[in-house]
Amino acid sequence: MSESRSKLVSRRAALGLLLGGVAGAALGQDSAAVSFSSPFPRPRPAGFHKRAIASSEALIAASGLSGQVSFALADAATGEMLEARHPVLRLPPASVAKAVTSIYALETLGAGFTFETRVYATGPVDAGKIQGDLILVGGGDPTLDTDMLAGLAANVRAAGITGVTGRFLIWDGALPRIEQIDDQQTEYAGYNPTITGLNVNYNRVHFEWKRSGADYTVKMDARAERYAPDVRIASMRIAPRDLPVFDWDAGQGRDEWSVARSALGNGGARWLPVRLPALYAGEVFQAVARQNGIALPKAERAEGKPTGNQIATHKSPPLAQMVKEMLLYSTNLTAEVLGLSATLARVGAGVGARGAEAVTLKSSAAAMNAWAEARLGMRHLSFVDHSGLGGESHVSTSDMVRLFAARGIEPLIGPLLKSIAMPDATGKKVDPDHPVRVIAKTGTLDFVSTLAGYVTGPDGRRMAFAIFAADLPARARAKAAGDEVPRGAKTFNSSAKKLQKQLLDRWGMIYAS
Repeated sequence: MSESRSKLVSRRAALGLLLGGVAGAALGQDSAAVSFSSPFPRPRPAGFHKRAIASSEALIAASGLSGQVSFALADAATGEMLEARHPVLRLPPASVAKAVTSIYALETLGAGFTFETRVYATGPVDAGKIQGDLILVGGGDPTLDTDMLAGLAANVRAAGITGVTGRFLIWDGALPRIEQIDDQQTEYAGYNPTITGLNVNYNRVHFEWKRSGADYTVKMDARAERYAPDVRIASMRIAPRDLPVFDWDAGQGRDEWSVARSALGNGGARWLPVRLPALYAGEVFQAVARQNGIALPKAERAEGKPTGNQIATHKSPPLAQMVKEMLLYSTNLTAEVLGLSATLARVGAGVGARGAEAVTLKSSAAAMNAWAEARLGMRHLSFVDHSGLGGESHVSTSDMVRLFAARGIEPLIGPLLKSIAMPDATGKKVDPDHPVRVIAKTGTLDFVSTLAGYVTGPDGRRMAFAIFAADLPARARAKAAGDEVPRGAKTFNSSAKKLQKQLLDRWGMIYAS
């Protein structure tokens, strides 16, 4: 053995004595075998890094979530299922339902579809006055607000009109009247309004209060960015009680609210639902018309579809833009209007019942169920509305993945989904450079948290996914108690959202090709 080789073995033997264990065991080997063993670590086998990533089951167990967790993951290009857990279990989708409604509306109405709100005159204009009635005709636009009505009034004034000799009529028959989306919500939930064919400010009224000495001043208005006219269609009374916080009665042509004095503090504001949306729209238009120099009498509802000369119109943004904003802000009224409008368009094409009066929210949701099954092969679903607000809606995660992986769907809905921020290694901060990218629709109800859309790994592989977590017994108990924010609901939802991102992080890395 050469001197240099002998020294190499001696150094390794000394190192083994120092380190012990595995290195020390090498002293008993043949010196030639030791001398030809590499001092560097062997290359890790392909995919070794994936072995260090916790399994989906381990992540679910560590989350401590009560109830059930279901998920499905598939290659977005081929539809091949990559991983699943209880994939055919039907659970409430919450606002993930809006993704289904979006595709239903886009495929039925078209991305460029717009809603129109019109003003008609039933007679000629003489000396600035319509010799007859002025009619505000709703087209169902869910984005219409006070400022837009003011713009419509300005166009009426630009046509030389300053008043009417007849009546001021409103028509809301473009859509059926839906008293409320979900009757299991609290009466004062601003996200659960009445729906008609004439909707303003998402059919919500703004209630504001301020302490003034020993009493309070209250204000009910129809505010937007530029205009905030006071309204009489909704009134508020301060009541000397602790509970309920809010109470509502149907008054004579207006919503009569009361609020518990003990809940007011020094001041605040919140949105309340409007139960007479057509009359609300009429009062708001009357107010903004007055500010534009047009005198109108009190609004009355029109009987039957109106006719006359169109003198002004307001167009909504195109449907694709409305869908993008709806998915971002999760507006329930928009979802319901889009779903109802799509169903009515199919009715008009000879599918199902005839006319808006024959359509209910449940029948419209049933029409969407039938479309989803025929168009996309979704089999484990039963929607009762288009927004997901109703807890009686159910769908499986495998069906949601089938939807997102279907041919032609990603180009349609992908650009409209919102980006979901992924956390850094601590889980406490957003990592803007995270290698896994997610676009999806979120959903939240008490003890229900859902997420569905697309996840892209660091290598660019695109996957469709859906993750649902729900504790239905806890939700049932919370509903029975009637609490606005049930105990434990926030903790459940927070833990579910954390789990969802952990699963997405895992999938993005482990299924990288």
